[in-house]
Amino acid sequence: MSITTGDFRQRVTVQTLAEKKHNHDPIVCLTAYDYSAARLADEAGVDLVLVGDSLAQVVLGYDSTLPVTMEEMLHHTRATRRGINRAFLVADMPFGSYHTGERQALENAVRFVKEAGAEAVKIEGGVTRAALVRRIIEAEIPVVGHIGLTPQSVNKMGGYKVQGKTTAAMDQLLRDAAAMDEAGVSALVLEGIPRELAARITAEVSTPTIGIGAGPECDGQILVFHDLVGLTFNAPPKFVRRYAAAGEAITAAIHAYGEDVRERSFPSDAESYHVPRETAAKAVAAVAGKK
Repeated sequence: MSITTGDFRQRVTVQTLAEKKHNHDPIVCLTAYDYSAARLADEAGVDLVLVGDSLAQVVLGYDSTLPVTMEEMLHHTRATRRGINRAFLVADMPFGSYHTGERQALENAVRFVKEAGAEAVKIEGGVTRAALVRRIIEAEIPVVGHIGLTPQSVNKMGGYKVQGKTTAAMDQLLRDAAAMDEAGVSALVLEGIPRELAARITAEVSTPTIGIGAGPECDGQILVFHDLVGLTFNAPPKFVRRYAAAGEAITAAIHAYGEDVRERSFPSDAESYHVPRETAAKAVAAVAGKK
């Protein structure tokens, strides 16, 4: 079925994000990694869905985002795409997919759009990534920037630490934000930085800012789906607000199911299929005759 003009106008685009910043209309963002989560987020009115490389930790069980591959990211982006009708879909460029050269980065960015249906890609880094970001945008692929606590730099940073706590570090993040803004990113994720610095960046750049652990003054906010609904196994970071205890509810449901199976109360007669009595009687007689 073709998309009507009216339906198209309702879809979130890069222009929608820019308008929301101009109108001071908060942008609601959330990660998703599969059809079900994407559909739930989309139907709940989320503006931007990110297939984050946090997939590595919350879905695949890795200790960091570093091991996740292009093929894994493409697979989950395709699944997420199928659940979205309205939200703007962004895919994370995983570690190693844009670090060894412009040609590699362009080829991988194109794959996300062409093979997986992403509408933009996200790249970590500031000043040092500006030229690469411009080149990808020149190839007609929108880019979302990401500065501050950049998980792909965990080894360089010595862990997941709040960034921008010194004057020099704040100045560098201001330069990074300006470089991404001038490069033409469609949005800029600010992660793990002081609220005051995020507020200043938001006021100074023309692109919408999306905060995660960066305070309420950003143009939008994003959380990891599993953190939001309580599906993670570790204590959440300070900036996470849990809106559900899905993990506890699921564990309780599985426990109850196990008890019912052990007690032979599941499945019940009402949950079983039947054949006509005459057919059943013949089957019983046939079995009895073989004994």
